[in-house]
Amino acid sequence: MKILVTGAAGTIGTRLCEVLRQEGAEVIGVDRGPTKWPAVDSVSHRADLRYMDQVMSLPADADIIVHLAANARVHELVQHPEKALENLITVFNILEFARQKGIKKIIFSSSRETYGNTGKKSYTEDMVRIENCESPYTASKIAGEALVESYGRCYDIDFVILRFSNVYGMYDRSVRVVPNFFRQARANEPMTVYGQNKCLDFTYIDDAVTGIRAAIEKFDGAKNDVYNIACGKGTTLMHLAERIKELTGSSSSIEAVDSRRGEITRYVANIRKARRVLGYIPKVPF
Repeated sequence: MKILVTGAAGTIGTRLCEVLRQEGAEVIGVDRGPTKWPAVDSVSHRADLRYMDQVMSLPADADIIVHLAANARVHELVQHPEKALENLITVFNILEFARQKGIKKIIFSSSRETYGNTGKKSYTEDMVRIENCESPYTASKIAGEALVESYGRCYDIDFVILRFSNVYGMYDRSVRVVPNFFRQARANEPMTVYGQNKCLDFTYIDDAVTGIRAAIEKFDGAKNDVYNIACGKGTTLMHLAERIKELTGSSSSIEAVDSRRGEITRYVANIRKARRVLGYIPKVPF
C-alpha cells in the first residue's frame, strides 16, 4: 500500500512515517520544511499545501492520504486568526488533489477542540456543535470536517475523521504543555499553569499512531465516520506540573493563572467507539 502523509515533519507525522516504513508500507511524506529524522526526510517531498500548484505536483499514485498538516497551536491562532484560514485552504487543496487524481480514501486529523467548553464528564463523537466553537482553530477543524464530509457525499471520496487530544512524546520540539513543562522544570524556571482546574486527556504519540494505523487497516469497515483517539482519562495541568517537577527533581515554582482565551478547560474522550470499530486500545497511561 502507498500512503501519502501530509505534515510528515510534525510530531505525529514523523512517528507515523517511521512506523509505517518499519512495517513495509510505501510512504510519501509531504511538508513545507525538512524533518530532522533522515529515515523520514528521505521519503518526503517539499510542498506548501496553501498553494494548489504545489499540491498538484505531488505524486498522484497513493492509495490513501493521511492529512495531518495544520497550524495546531490554539493560542497562536487566537493571536493570528489568518492561520485558521490556512488550515481550511490546505484541507480544500488536498481534497481537490484527491478528487482530480482519483484518490478515493482520506484520513483527516481533527481535534478535541471541536467539542468546545460544555463541561461534560466525557465526550462522544456526536457532541460537536457549531455554537460551542471556542476559537479560530476550533472553527478551522469543524469546517475541515464539513469539507471532508461534503467531498465524501459529492465525489465519493471515502473518509475517516480522527479527533486527537493533546498528543505528547518523541519528536515533539514544540511549546506544547508537556515538553514546555519539562524544559522549565529542568532549568528550574517557574512553571506557569494556564487554568488551575483545567483537565485534559493526554495521548502518547505511539497510541495516536496506533489509532491511525488501525484506521488505515480497517478503513473499509470504519469509513465515513468519526472517532476519538485519546487515552480516555483526564489529568489536571496542576497534577501534570507537579508530576514533572517530581520526576525531574526540579526546584521550580508552580504558578496558576487564568486559562487563555479560546482554550478548552475540560476534555476527557469517550473512546468506546474507536475501541469497538477500530480495535483501538491505548497502551500508555498518563
